[in-house]
Amino acid sequence: MTGSANEIAIETAALQQAVADAVARALAEDLGGAGDITSESAIDPSATGSFAIRAREGAVVAGLACVGETARACGAVYEAHAADGDAIAPGAVVARLRGSIRSILAAERTALNFLGLLSGTATVTRAFVQAVRDVGSSTTICATRKTIPGLRALQKHAVSCGGGDPHRFGLFDAVLLKDNHLAGLSPAQVARVAAEASACARARHSPAFVCCEVDSLEQLDALLRLPAGVLDIVLLDNFPCGALAQAVRRRDAAARPGTSALLLEASGGVTLATVADIARTGVDRMSVGALTHSVRSMDFGLDAE
Repeated sequence: MTGSANEIAIETAALQQAVADAVARALAEDLGGAGDITSESAIDPSATGSFAIRAREGAVVAGLACVGETARACGAVYEAHAADGDAIAPGAVVARLRGSIRSILAAERTALNFLGLLSGTATVTRAFVQAVRDVGSSTTICATRKTIPGLRALQKHAVSCGGGDPHRFGLFDAVLLKDNHLAGLSPAQVARVAAEASACARARHSPAFVCCEVDSLEQLDALLRLPAGVLDIVLLDNFPCGALAQAVRRRDAAARPGTSALLLEASGGVTLATVADIARTGVDRMSVGALTHSVRSMDFGLDAE
């Protein structure tokens, strides 16, 4: 799920399958067993035409593969005029649908729903990334698992389109010890459980990373005393900026020569109003649930030509 800022393709078979599955479900709920009874009643079955999908506002595009798959499933011809990851101006044509007007109108709402939702995630992600870059920081903006059920692969791809990091995909590919795994434990006990869980996971699986959440500097200090390589990331949960900066200083002071630095990820309270200040603390990563769980759909329309 990676690519250049200007052209991010659907790259993996898994993601392509996710597109096909999501479109099939969406069309099934929209067309039901009877199909588009309005177009059937009003449009001559032999009528053909060309329709442009046009942006009503500026956006970063994501979801064009869903538009193409929807068109294909409905029997229309799809023609792309933009690529996922493109920043477009109001009025830009991102695609055209040609062929049977009945087929195009059957595809319209499903195609626009996917395009609007996923472009919304790409657009807000780009805004977060740009806010970080504007203050001279290289902090990575990361997605979370707070996604719309059944659409995670598509939303994670949209985050990539906006320049963010999709982070772990699910519970199966990385280890993230959170507060509910560690409830009631002292800082020393947190470190012991983290070390044991890391060893177990690395022996049985190949996790993308092992991360442990902390909610105090004392817990962080205990984790910093673990041998290098036990943890990859420490998640700093709802730390104010002063504490985040202190955590970075403590991490740097504890760094061992010749070993990879332990990454620090800020989580909680990350908004467009706070992201620049958080980036200035020196944390390596920020996880932002709002990229996917409550994003505003961007406005696209289908215009007859």
